[in-house]
Amino acid sequence: MTDQPSAAPETSPADTDAAAVARDRSAAARKVRTFPQTPGVYLMKDAAGRVIYVGKAKNLRSRAGSYFLKAAELDRRTADLVQEIRDIDYLEADSEVDALLLESRLIKDVQPRFNSLQKDDKTFPYLQITTHEDFPRIEFTRTPASKGVKLYGPFPSAGSLRGAIVVLQRIFKFRTCSLDIDADDPQWRWFRPCLLASIDQCTAPCNLRISKAEYRKDINRLKTFLEGGKQRLLEQMRQEMLDASKALEFEKAARLRDEIKLLERLHERGDLEEHVQPEVFLVDPKKGLAGLEKVLGLAKPPRVIEGVDIAHLAGNETVASLVQFIDGLPFKPGYKRYRIKTVDGIDDFKSIHEVVARRFSRLAREGAAFPDIFLIDGGKGQLSAALDAVDSLGIEPPCILSLAKREEEIFLPGRSEPLRLSRHAYSLRLLEYVRDEAHRFAQHYHHLLRGKRTLAEDG
Repeated sequence: MTDQPSAAPETSPADTDAAAVARDRSAAARKVRTFPQTPGVYLMKDAAGRVIYVGKAKNLRSRAGSYFLKAAELDRRTADLVQEIRDIDYLEADSEVDALLLESRLIKDVQPRFNSLQKDDKTFPYLQITTHEDFPRIEFTRTPASKGVKLYGPFPSAGSLRGAIVVLQRIFKFRTCSLDIDADDPQWRWFRPCLLASIDQCTAPCNLRISKAEYRKDINRLKTFLEGGKQRLLEQMRQEMLDASKALEFEKAARLRDEIKLLERLHERGDLEEHVQPEVFLVDPKKGLAGLEKVLGLAKPPRVIEGVDIAHLAGNETVASLVQFIDGLPFKPGYKRYRIKTVDGIDDFKSIHEVVARRFSRLAREGAAFPDIFLIDGGKGQLSAALDAVDSLGIEPPCILSLAKREEEIFLPGRSEPLRLSRHAYSLRLLEYVRDEAHRFAQHYHHLLRGKRTLAEDG
């Protein structure tokens, strides 16, 4: 009896479809491997050639390629999109900021289906320019005004948009405050600008340091950039710089030169998310600021909060960190590190005295604005050390307070008993955020120095 050949396993239509899908996706996956490793925007397409998703990337090949990994098929956020990808294209950009703006324009024009599905329970953020004011301001918003503004967006990433605003403010020096400034009111000349003016990140229209016409020029430059006219803007600015130089307006020419350099070097800015913390907060910043105004009895919501923390290196060297928050958000360019110079061994009180004295003496010397709240990590002793430092300088201190970690008690000048807030209070949670960020930054500095010391000892 001869053996009959075994029947071939049946192939279901579903198996055939799955194989076809895999083949189509594999072609797109191979195509991604030819993408450049530069910033840009990638466009996912379905079987009909329709763009179904637009994304930005700092590295096109790496970011777009991640959609063809097994993890993307299993992730509920990307699984449905991945199944429909049949082709992919890209557009290069000069920098991650350029890519962010290009992504926004494409999403608005094309309205890809999967970008719309990413909204979840939030609305997309916008960059909003107020147009009805003498000195227009730039705002991050999820609830755009219906009139009196120029809108850019929507943007898929809140963190990237916040980072881009910080980067662009260094170039165009626009204001982000909520002051109602009247260009014809001379009393504004006596207004004290905030720290952004001190670090040359705002032209201080609140102090009338810039005319309405010149400020509008800066805003128009920003609009040109946001609308994709970067090269046209650079040519225009180069011509303005030459004209200013010929007219012997050297200060104006130097400023334009610096702005041109910053625009040309946007690609060196690094990851946008590094400039501002991602928008994943345990507290609504606005509610936290409003809460602090109320519980501390301030005349208005605080805008600038600084926090200090101390760390020790190998038991015999002390370092300190200073972090800065503006409008309830971390402002990384305002972060500073200190090596304690006048204290032998471990003495937190003397270390805090030195840091506070160095910080406020510099602000006073430069004529810069003091922070609205200055937060010390610690209890009553640490607060006394900070107050002694300010008193030794003979200056009028801002609101200085300390936050003790164990019971989260707030110590204030002139009060024998600490202020105890609900653990769920927005005001307390914002102070905790500042304190914890100062601690993280101090520890990071501590580790950097310890690593350098270890290398020196090994050598």
